[in-house]
Amino acid sequence: MIRVGWCGSPRAQRLCYEHLEVVEVQQSFYHPPRLSTVERWRHQAPADFAFTLKAWQLVTHEPSSPTYRRLRMEPPGPLDHYGSFRPTPEVCEAWERSRDLALTLQAPIILFQCPASFIPSNEHKANLRRFFYEIDRQGLALAWEPRGEWADEEIAELCNELALIHVVNPFQRPGVTDEVAYFRLHGRGGYHYQYTDQELAQLGGWCTRYPMTYCLFNNTYMFEDALRFMELVRGAKSRE
Repeated sequence: MIRVGWCGSPRAQRLCYEHLEVVEVQQSFYHPPRLSTVERWRHQAPADFAFTLKAWQLVTHEPSSPTYRRLRMEPPGPLDHYGSFRPTPEVCEAWERSRDLALTLQAPIILFQCPASFIPSNEHKANLRRFFYEIDRQGLALAWEPRGEWADEEIAELCNELALIHVVNPFQRPGVTDEVAYFRLHGRGGYHYQYTDQELAQLGGWCTRYPMTYCLFNNTYMFEDALRFMELVRGAKSRE
């Protein structure tokens, strides 16, 4: 099964709900919306429409990250208590807020996107292990997008140990987990990119290797590329 959509906002609801199958909610990363807001999104969406959700940056990113400029509050705790999956009450509270949003949306997956500064140090690996061992997932699947100099062997070991889905841009590197694929398509060489028909056909081939694939476009032409890819996927199914 392949679900096709984009990374962005459910605000363009008519486009999302009428033409796509999934949206990755981005607001939850910068500053989480209210539960009443996401409850309305779920109510307005078709029953078979899926949401995934990006975990709040207070879990993954340290306050020195430029992404904190879009945080509509001052972190109430000491700044060195945030980010990098630190074993602090503040990170735990940020996780619980992300989890509650995902449960309200009936989202099957929460994505943890890490900055390149989250390197494979002993401290970071220890934080990662402690965080994912201790949190209450409440049945949610959790996906991890490492950036920077992580080796495939290190990622595979942690994903297998902690039951995580490896998130990748498949045009940059293959994923190392097997059951569910989570592809984030940022454009080749930059955000202002439109995928060719040949590239979308190549993407379709990669998707068939998994029982379930989420394909989320995150480029300037995300809507157009998602529609073109859906047509390709449906055409392949009709010929089976």
